[in-house]
Amino acid sequence: MQNSEALIVAWCERELGGRPVELLFATAHMSDVIGVRLDDGRAVVIKSRPDEAGRAGSCVTVQRVLAERGLPVARPLTMATVVEGLAIHAEEWRPGGDMLRGDGPEVAAKFGSLLADVVTRTKGVNIRPPLPNPVWLCWDHNGPGVWPPYDWHDARADQVPVPDYIEDTAIRALNRLRRADLPFVLGHGDWQAQNIRWQGSQPYAIHDWDSLAWLPEAAIAGAASGAFASAENPTLAPLESSACFLDMYQQAARRPFTFDELQVAWAASLWLATHNARTEALYETAPIAGQALLEQADARLLLAGA
Repeated sequence: MQNSEALIVAWCERELGGRPVELLFATAHMSDVIGVRLDDGRAVVIKSRPDEAGRAGSCVTVQRVLAERGLPVARPLTMATVVEGLAIHAEEWRPGGDMLRGDGPEVAAKFGSLLADVVTRTKGVNIRPPLPNPVWLCWDHNGPGVWPPYDWHDARADQVPVPDYIEDTAIRALNRLRRADLPFVLGHGDWQAQNIRWQGSQPYAIHDWDSLAWLPEAAIAGAASGAFASAENPTLAPLESSACFLDMYQQAARRPFTFDELQVAWAASLWLATHNARTEALYETAPIAGQALLEQADARLLLAGA
């Protein structure tokens, strides 16, 4: 048995009182996620990822609170514990539901309304902010240059050229975001179709709470307004759909954004799009986000006051 497998088995026996006897699924990206059946019959999901300054513990706490407050969120079964540098926790298995595909205004409205519900329910949760923010939203980094440090990208950044328009747009969005002086809130930082499942018109399961962010509310809504339609590949929604997303978010939150907040929202949509477009360029994959960014950057920069 590999060391990682032995670590998870020992962790399950200690924290859950059961031994894994069947692997139900396994995925790996930013976190390693496996579904297992324990020897007492329970089906659970185990997540492990590098511990970032206690960030995982805050994310799991918020996930638990939101499940208790009635959102369709898998209920954590343990807190996050750190073992050999990995933050590990277990949650209930919540299979099923369908991905809502499409990037039109009607779909945008559903995602915008749901995100407003999430952010509203996180207000008042007293936790240590889950920092650092996810790298794709980390414009507040302290490193040199435009982009935050990121091992996966840094190894290729000096080897593969990135189109100038991507970095130019990122700089203008970054400057606008850093001029903002707005209160911070908790919100889901990876609000994409691939992370949400629906049953008919009702949300069934919201996944990936490791991507919790601590940012101005307008920035959380703005980033999501551009990325909500992303499924297998990150993309940038049409401009009119992002506008519809933001309109519905404000209606559902029962709070109109100020002019400054609206500019921040549009700037945040651009920053996330530039991150995705840069990733495509560095790894020489199809420029899905890159092409959409090229077509929309000028209009979004104008709306962002950047």
